[in-house]
Amino acid sequence: MAVGKEIRGKIKTVENTKKITKAMEMVSVSKMRKAQDRMRAARPYAEKVRNIATNLGQANPEYVHPFMKANDAKRAGFIVVTTDKGMCGGMNTNVLRAVTGKLREMQGAGVGIDTVAIGNKGLGFLTRIGAKVVSQVTQLGDTPHLDKLIGPVKTLLDQYAKGELSAVYLSYTRFINTMKQEAVVEQLLPLSAERMQEETRQSGTQHGWDYIYEPDAQTVIDELLVRYVEGLVYQAVAENMASEHSARMVAMKAATDNAGNVINELKLVYNKTRQAAITKELSEIVSGAAAISG
Repeated sequence: MAVGKEIRGKIKTVENTKKITKAMEMVSVSKMRKAQDRMRAARPYAEKVRNIATNLGQANPEYVHPFMKANDAKRAGFIVVTTDKGMCGGMNTNVLRAVTGKLREMQGAGVGIDTVAIGNKGLGFLTRIGAKVVSQVTQLGDTPHLDKLIGPVKTLLDQYAKGELSAVYLSYTRFINTMKQEAVVEQLLPLSAERMQEETRQSGTQHGWDYIYEPDAQTVIDELLVRYVEGLVYQAVAENMASEHSARMVAMKAATDNAGNVINELKLVYNKTRQAAITKELSEIVSGAAAISG
């Protein structure tokens, strides 16, 4: 029964696939919890730096940091945060689609683009579309380290401080909950006072503080705003990793469920084929016996 043997082979193949997707789902569940804990642990630091940066910007208005000045350059920078691995549903597709829309809009206005790729998927995409990749970082592992991110990101920050870029955008996948992640493309530079004030209002901490600066206000503000931007990038990477493991868990669960459905359908087809073969054999036996007796 060649047809039945072929179906049994397909069932065995799908069962092996189901075991793999189930194992990947369990691994993603474990990594997701750690990534979510890391993301939540980073949020208080980012919020505190944001609050202090806002207060400093209001407390010392006679000095304006380059990150808060608008430039007239005809180039913009993009930091694209994606995953190193696939099999996480449409997560990378959604954020890259949002980036593509923004790139087309800016290129249509005659603005050149410099990009920084964080993650293999984003690097491959930017290379395929011919975007200028000025720096990159891949294989961050399960634990992102700020020292690996500072170098590539600093390339765009230095360009903006020199007035070579009109804006720097940050694109990543924001973690909302286990079942929902949102693709985000937001402006990182210039840092507008209105935006930082809005973030402070949303956090519910509004104060009119002033500070004693040591050694001086310019040195403190320069250092703090760089740390502020780096903190935003690190938080984006942490959010992206939490989103990655959540999306992969959901995708692998769906794949496991679909494999189970395919196995059930193949078993039904196999049983019907086997029953048809048995019925045919019985009919042949009965017909042969009737011919002999007749």
